[in-house]
Amino acid sequence: MTSSEETPSFRLAYVPGVTPAKWVRIWNERLPDVPLTLIGVPAAEASGLLRDGGADAGLLRLPTDRTGLSAIPLYTETTVVVVPKDHVVAAVDEVLVQDLADDVVLHPLDDTLEWEDLPGRPAIERPATTRDAVELVAAGVGLLVVPQSLARLHHRKDLTYRTVTDAPHSRVALSWPEDETTDLVEDFIGIVRGRTVNSTRGRPKPPPEPKGKRPDTGGARRGPAAGGTGGKAAGRGRQGGTGGSKGAKGGKRGRPRRRS
Repeated sequence: MTSSEETPSFRLAYVPGVTPAKWVRIWNERLPDVPLTLIGVPAAEASGLLRDGGADAGLLRLPTDRTGLSAIPLYTETTVVVVPKDHVVAAVDEVLVQDLADDVVLHPLDDTLEWEDLPGRPAIERPATTRDAVELVAAGVGLLVVPQSLARLHHRKDLTYRTVTDAPHSRVALSWPEDETTDLVEDFIGIVRGRTVNSTRGRPKPPPEPKGKRPDTGGARRGPAAGGTGGKAAGRGRQGGTGGSKGAKGGKRGRPRRRS
């Protein structure tokens, strides 16, 4: 089967905490004949997956290695600290990084925040994942600073979170291989940017079809006057000939001479 005969499809990768459900719903409404496949991927592996052709586009977190990738930032997340419900931080609405100076702050290997100086006191060992770090917070080992969506993703009844106003932020972006800006990628860009289905931006509209032309007769057009004149002339010629015949028949015939 050639590529032109293959059924089109779209593969969208997304990192933990990002919820593409709204955009997928709009995609299914606008392009019901093009199936969209979701691919969950760890944040640290998202850019590599796109470069290797494992997905057509991806919702990932910035900063990341963008070599060979195009990216459109979509929104910036609030940064929060995850704490036990009985922790002193739970009594306020927001804190500063310096308010965590006396606490152990966990720094998982899949941390998506770009720190110049890590907050709090370091743990003896770095957790492998954010999920593992949340379990350690519940066990009273330390606190965890993450984008708000990750705090919601790993929510526990015995934990809560508060905004850290001066912490680094994580931005969510739509990214794709820069040499593979296909029509379907343009369609998804239009969806995440809120364009309507009739928007002139995004995928270019096809050129208008040329207006219909009169069929070519294949020869010079005959003037209607020429045909009419010829008919009248022929009629007059016929009338003239008939008149001449009548004239010949209507002439006087001479009497025969009497024979003596």
